[in-house]
Amino acid sequence: MKAIEISYIKYPYPHKPGVYIMKDDREKIIYIGKAKDLDRRIKSYFSKKISNMPDGNWKTRVLVTKIKSIDYIITDNEIEAYLLESNLIKKYRPIFNIELKDQQRYTYLKITDEKFPRLLVSRRNRMGEFTGTKGEVIGPFVKGSSRYLSVGLLRKMFKIRICTKLPKKECLEYHIGNCDAPCINKINEENYKENITSLKKILEDNETLGDFYKKLETEMKIASNNQNYERAIFIRDTLTRLQNLLQHQKMENNSIEGYKAEEYIGFLEDENQKIMHVMTLMSKNGVINDMKKYQFDLVGDNAIENFICQYYHSSTTVPNVIYLNKSIEEETNLQKALYKMTGTEVKIIPMDFKYFSKEHQNRSDDNNKYSVMQLILNNLKTYVEKSHEPALDELKVLLRLKRLPYIIDCFDISNFGNDFAVGACTRFMNGTPDKNGYRKFKIKKVSHQNDFLMMEEIIRRRYLPHNICEDVPDDKRIDRFPDLIVIDGGKGHLNVAITTLKKIGIEEIDCISLAKENEEVYTPFSNAPIVIPKNKKSLRILQHIRDESHRFGLTYNRYLRKKMLN
Repeated sequence: MKAIEISYIKYPYPHKPGVYIMKDDREKIIYIGKAKDLDRRIKSYFSKKISNMPDGNWKTRVLVTKIKSIDYIITDNEIEAYLLESNLIKKYRPIFNIELKDQQRYTYLKITDEKFPRLLVSRRNRMGEFTGTKGEVIGPFVKGSSRYLSVGLLRKMFKIRICTKLPKKECLEYHIGNCDAPCINKINEENYKENITSLKKILEDNETLGDFYKKLETEMKIASNNQNYERAIFIRDTLTRLQNLLQHQKMENNSIEGYKAEEYIGFLEDENQKIMHVMTLMSKNGVINDMKKYQFDLVGDNAIENFICQYYHSSTTVPNVIYLNKSIEEETNLQKALYKMTGTEVKIIPMDFKYFSKEHQNRSDDNNKYSVMQLILNNLKTYVEKSHEPALDELKVLLRLKRLPYIIDCFDISNFGNDFAVGACTRFMNGTPDKNGYRKFKIKKVSHQNDFLMMEEIIRRRYLPHNICEDVPDDKRIDRFPDLIVIDGGKGHLNVAITTLKKIGIEEIDCISLAKENEEVYTPFSNAPIVIPKNKKSLRILQHIRDESHRFGLTYNRYLRKKMLN
């Protein structure tokens, strides 16, 4: 069915399943999603209440600011929506959709399609294609950086030319014994290609490579016995580097009789960055032999189901069973979509506590599966924990915060009489200043000295234009709300801030105040202040952002006074 282009402000949409296609002001597709009910799903992106937006996160708000028009395609059912979404994403590769980019850098080798072939290093581009000179691609191989060393050695051992074009006379490579100089007919095409054939056998077959390795070991011993030490050292270095080639990873086909493949997929969300970390581990006939790591932004509808669809849409190996560490709502539809997509019947098993009930815990096979998944999650947890300042964990516990304070905003009032009242907001990200998030305010609505009313004004002005569908200047728009708001002051200042946030519909953000005299922290859940030990880095972070807001506000105040005097 042909997609119908409409502006996102023109409701209603069809109350039917389908795929929606979001475009920017240049008509470029930036996001593709599926929906059970197109009208309800698309409307949710433009809800005036932040908490009603898709997953309520800042990355989705950034997406919405880019949308200028929306196309949609109606499908007969949700399974067709899955398939259509996956095909369109693969075709258009929108910037906000999941991009399947394995974080393990795989290297491929290419034997060029030339009269006298060359050996090159090759990688896939963003579209999954091999660019450059045409030729036969072999791989993938792991540990890409060491591959360059091996490639150079392979060229020398099999006398493979390195020149881009055949010169009219021999070069240095011929004179030092690294090339047989096909450029001056020192070797004919047939004999040259025999070397290429031997090279391909080594790259494609680990057994052949092993035999070749043993042959070189023998040659090294002979060279050493003949006191040809230079040759022996060269072979020794060659053997050391060729060990990497024994880690050659070959893609396997699942059409072999008796073949059984299981894949474990672990998901762990980094709530601060709104990133989902993914690790996959393939087991073939009971042997684990392939592990990959991915990550994707949690934007719009990007979720576990979307990842799985894209992952197996691009995979050459589809397992019979997929184990997940999370339950999914559309398990049945996803299994049907995978069957239509790949022709393989796939069973999806969420490995939650129900799966590991008492009747399963005594079975060794299930215990092994649990151990594999636990290994994956432990690895993912390490990635997430390394991404933020440890003192923020301490703050979360001490102040009983809802979430890790990865982004902190701090407000301060600086006044000098009635004419020079200003407000400042500083922002820290991961425990350090984020100068792009600093904002200064000249008090406009309060004509007399009243810190409480001034605090209310600057908080309103900082967060009130939160409905990003409105025409708000880019430099004032909030793409990402803080995880914690710190007020410079005591309990009274804190109460004003909390009341103001409730009035403008922002209640989910934690808010505290820091009184400078005794460095006491006031929180909404306790009348008594919390005193954090002075040797704690968590307190130093709060002091730093408070001092920054005071400095930033005071600097602006002085600027205004100087400007008026001049």
